[in-house]
Amino acid sequence: MPTSPLRTIDPSVDHALQAILTGTSTDATCATDLAAGPWDFDIRPGYGPGSSMGDVIPVGAPRQGELPAAYREADEDELDARIRAAKDALGDRVVVLGHFYQREEVVRHADYVGDSFQLANAALEHPDAEAIVFCGVHFMAETADLLSRPEQRVILPNLAAGCSMADMADIDQVEDCWEQLAEVLGPLDRPDAEGLLPVIPVTYMNSSAVIKGFVGRHGGIVCTSSNAATVLEWAFARGRRVLFFPDQHLGRNTAKAMGVPLERMPLWNPHRALGGAGADELRESRVILWHGFCSVHRRFTVDQIAQARAQHPGVRVIVHPECPMEVVDAADEAGSTDYIRRAIADAAEPAVFAIGTEINLVRRLAAQYPQHEIFCLDPVVCPCSTMYRIHPGYLAWVLEELVAGRRPNRIAVSDDVAAPARVALERMLAAKPR
Repeated sequence: MPTSPLRTIDPSVDHALQAILTGTSTDATCATDLAAGPWDFDIRPGYGPGSSMGDVIPVGAPRQGELPAAYREADEDELDARIRAAKDALGDRVVVLGHFYQREEVVRHADYVGDSFQLANAALEHPDAEAIVFCGVHFMAETADLLSRPEQRVILPNLAAGCSMADMADIDQVEDCWEQLAEVLGPLDRPDAEGLLPVIPVTYMNSSAVIKGFVGRHGGIVCTSSNAATVLEWAFARGRRVLFFPDQHLGRNTAKAMGVPLERMPLWNPHRALGGAGADELRESRVILWHGFCSVHRRFTVDQIAQARAQHPGVRVIVHPECPMEVVDAADEAGSTDYIRRAIADAAEPAVFAIGTEINLVRRLAAQYPQHEIFCLDPVVCPCSTMYRIHPGYLAWVLEELVAGRRPNRIAVSDDVAAPARVALERMLAAKPR
């Protein structure tokens, strides 16, 4: 149990990184460059310093133009005041959405904070707003554009805020996979005697609009970590098997919890013929898992859980289902970011929580619920490198541009992609998590 019932906790990961850099904290970080402004590395190709720095970014990925010096040089208090003033001037003309993994200095200005499922719904709730400023990553802004009205403008404060997981399944690879599966399983658009299709494609929300469009064209659906089990049930009612991409771990953990044997979940490596699986293995499969992963959630280990239990007897370990299977199995619970938030909020008595998800959310929860002791399983301070590229300097810039009548950094999905992608997203929104 916590030795002190109420503690003052600074939720800012940026403050923690600055303390590490100046030597006033003995904590470790995965990259000291994270303490700098993202404009220092936005001009270079890559996902930025941090947990995704080893991932190879596709050629042609969006880059952010130079941020004016006034925003780069402003301190935290000045940026905070400028953001508030711009929001006051814009009023209901703009709505700011913030993902749970955003830095504290950005989230405090969001009108809605949530996971990808919740923010997808929030985008629908403001049809009169002229602009939706999405503080998240590129695929989330695309989704907001798909669900908003045509005259609304969706704005991503930093165009370089992508997602390495989403980039692990590009459309050429997915279409090639589909063709190879047809060679093994027969025509994929032809139902069998029981009315079931050979394969139903399911893409995680963490995917591009083009991938969502592919899924919509082929009778599939989008899922989030909140409704993955509901979506798999939907897919199993329509097909013999599921092609699940891009995150193998969410697919494996969800299907395993539903009783699907591991031997019926082959891994599809897009760089190998038949994904590296045998034809018989694919025929006997129930879920075909794409070889993708989240760089943040892959950092969590069984050893970290063991250490947490040794240091904190009775600790409650909750991890995200994007973590590897052995980590999920070793934890007490696994669930979406909103599940984690609700589990802590619903705990009646002071408790100790070890959380396996992105550190911005963990620190925010620790500050919000000081009656509990809440810490991140990974002792290394390592935020999502792409989420962290949304800096308050960029948020102040886009909001003041909107005040001036300009609309920078618009995210727009082409009509040919948008129509089938909306079909897949509408199916997702109807699949309410239990």
